Amino acid sequence: MAGVAAVLSLAALLPVAAAFPCGAPHSDNTTASKLLGTWLYVAGAAQFPQHVLEMLLIDHGHLDVEPCTSEQELLVTQRVALGDQCLTNNSTYFEITAGNTTLVKHAKTQQTVGMLMNLSSEDVLLIQYELQRERTYLGLYLYARNLSVSTAQRDEFELHAKRLGLSQEEIVYAPWRTELCQMEDIKKGNSTCTEPVATVTASPSAGTPQPRSVGD
Repeated sequence: MAGVAAVLSLAALLPVAAAFPCGAPHSDNTTASKLLGTWLYVAGAAQFPQHVLEMLLIDHGHLDVEPCTSEQELLVTQRVALGDQCLTNNSTYFEITAGNTTLVKHAKTQQTVGMLMNLSSEDVLLIQYELQRERTYLGLYLYARNLSVSTAQRDEFELHAKRLGLSQEEIVYAPWRTELCQMEDIKKGNSTCTEPVATVTASPSAGTPQPRSVGD
């Protein structure tokens, strides 16, 4: 389950500070507003073999970005449908820096684990991560405002993956066969940013007997 959590949080459990190559997007006053809202999980690419296997188990997912009290920080909640469960994780947040980059940071350690990368369309979101094991493993994850991702956008994602040394066999597209993680369950808009608690929770599919209590 620890490996699944790492996929769910898009490498949020990786306590490494990484240096990232050229291609990071430039932020402006509208960066935060462009990131807010719900993004649909389209595909992932990873060098770490275990992550590739686990991505094959993901049917669909959502990334919800909400405002914080600080204009430079955005709360991130991730949901993925894995088997008969909808897993929820909020162990990362976005930080828009004065250096014109948008970083992905671990909620508990505040260390940088990823970065948003440039794409030609504002309707897609590309996140690059680094995982430190015996060597550095790279991960790339594609989100979009809707599932009508064009061939050109897919090609652009795959080109980024290729530039990172990721092969076609290490790219996995989400099939979106079920609706376990319902869009209406995602609260948007007026939430205030409290300190992220870096937790993973699971909701069973409809019709599954519910436990009497659920821990945080």
